[in-house]
Amino acid sequence: MDQCLKATARAEREHFWFRGFRRFVSPMLAHAAAGRSGLRLLDCGCGTGTNLRVLLEPYGEAWGFDLTWTGLEAAKANGARRVARASVAAVPFPSAAFDIVTSFDVFVCLPGEVEQAAVSEMWRVLKPGGAAIINVAAMEILRGNHSVLSEEVRRYTRASLRAILEPAGFRVERMTYTNAVLFPAMLTVRGVQRAMGLAQESEAEGEITVPPRPLNAMLSVLLAVEAGVVRAVPMPFGSSLLCLARKPA
Repeated sequence: MDQCLKATARAEREHFWFRGFRRFVSPMLAHAAAGRSGLRLLDCGCGTGTNLRVLLEPYGEAWGFDLTWTGLEAAKANGARRVARASVAAVPFPSAAFDIVTSFDVFVCLPGEVEQAAVSEMWRVLKPGGAAIINVAAMEILRGNHSVLSEEVRRYTRASLRAILEPAGFRVERMTYTNAVLFPAMLTVRGVQRAMGLAQESEAEGEITVPPRPLNAMLSVLLAVEAGVVRAVPMPFGSSLLCLARKPA
C-alpha cells in the first residue's frame, strides 16, 4: 500500500484517472451538501489528503484519517492539518459528528470483518440525514496489475456494494459505474496481464504513471464527457463504482 500511495502522490494532480474521479465525485458531494455550507466532513482513509483539500473543504471543515504513515506524511505535505492515524474499523470521532463521510478506494483492500466494521463506523459518526459517498473498484473481470498495487481483496458490483450498506441501515440514493469509456481497453489489457501472470508489487507502479500528454489529455476529455452523462444516466459497467447512501433522518 505504501508503494501505491507514493505512486498516487506523484500522479494524482495530472493523471487522467484522478481528474475523472474528481469530476465524478463532485456532483455527488454537491447533491449531499444540498446548497449548505459550514458542514463537517470526514474522509475515511484519506491517503495523500488531496481529496480533503480539493473536494471536501469547499463545503466546510474537513477531517481525515489514514492507517499508513506514508499517507499521513503526504497529507501533511499537501497542507492537511485535521488528520489522524486510525483504522476505518475504529473511527476516532464521536457519534453523529459529521454531515458527510467519504471513503474512496479503501473498501477494496479490507478483509470481510473489517469491511463490515467500517460500514458500521461510517453510519455511527454520521448525523441523522447525513450522507456517505463511497468509491470502490468494480468488476472482478477487471482485476489486473493495479489490483496488486492497491492490495485488492475484492472488486464490487452494484449488488455486492448494496448488500453491505443496506443491512447497516443506509438508504442508497445514487449508484453508478464510472470509467465506462475506458472499459474496452482495460478489459483487454488486464485480461492479458492475468494471462501472463500478475506483476509483483515493486513492478506494478507503472499502473499509476501519467501517460504522454496528448493521450492523457484525450482520456481526460473522454472522462469529462462521461461525467456529464452520469449526472443523468447511471453507467451499466465500468472500472469503478460510485455510491451515495443516506442515513435516514
